[in-house]
Amino acid sequence: MKAQWDCFLQNLGIWEGSFTSLSPTGEVVSDTPSRLVLEGLDADNREVRLTLQRQGKPDTVLHFTTIGGGGLMFFETGSFSQGALLFSSYAQFGAELALVHGDRRLRLVQLFNSSGQLQEITLIREQRSGSQAPERPPLQLNDLLGEWQGEAITLYPDFHTTTCATRLIIQQPGETQLEQQLSFGAGDKAQTIRSTANISGSILKFDQGALPIQVMLLPDGASANCPTEVRPGHPFVLEAGWLLEPGLRQRLVRSYNSKGEWVSLTLVTERKLS
Repeated sequence: MKAQWDCFLQNLGIWEGSFTSLSPTGEVVSDTPSRLVLEGLDADNREVRLTLQRQGKPDTVLHFTTIGGGGLMFFETGSFSQGALLFSSYAQFGAELALVHGDRRLRLVQLFNSSGQLQEITLIREQRSGSQAPERPPLQLNDLLGEWQGEAITLYPDFHTTTCATRLIIQQPGETQLEQQLSFGAGDKAQTIRSTANISGSILKFDQGALPIQVMLLPDGASANCPTEVRPGHPFVLEAGWLLEPGLRQRLVRSYNSKGEWVSLTLVTERKLS
């Protein structure tokens, strides 16, 4: 892979959009216009300044000369995630997952309170200034039904990578029920996970596991997948999905083990079979 700094530079530019705050059940709490400028301060882009402006809030200005560590990691596309290295049942916990495609970015922040309950989701939709890149339609359940095949690239905290094939089958056997089968890996390390969800409007509720999990279908072809409650002793993932076009989807998955430690970041690119 490219160096993390070069991956970071894929995000250079002026990004205009909005921060939409959602309740754990999907209601819009607030929607704030935003403008983020990420610019190199020298010819070689060895120093970068980030300026975030949000209506009604003080500007945020950050300078970067290095990148990495502290739970921040980038892919070659510029997609990235940053967040807590360790879940604690005594402190607020959360992470940001960001996907980059062409002149648009989709970022998702999932935040849990000090009791481990899902507190808030923030959906950030951005386009490069002047690009007129269109927003995608809101994600619908029918967009997801079918068989998907793809590739998963996983980054680990020590920066080594692995890749594997993926297969995802999503079916709707009844009006309010969804069945999902996810397979990944090969040979002796191949795994298949089967799960069932109840469909409640734009939210898919998976309640049969140790932790209750929901997938929220969102504007701009986005989805948010996370537990509604995180508890010590149970592994879990935080995931952002993005339907880039009909039949082409990316998912960014931040994984934590049963000790609450962040262990990996995975970018899945998958296509629906016709």
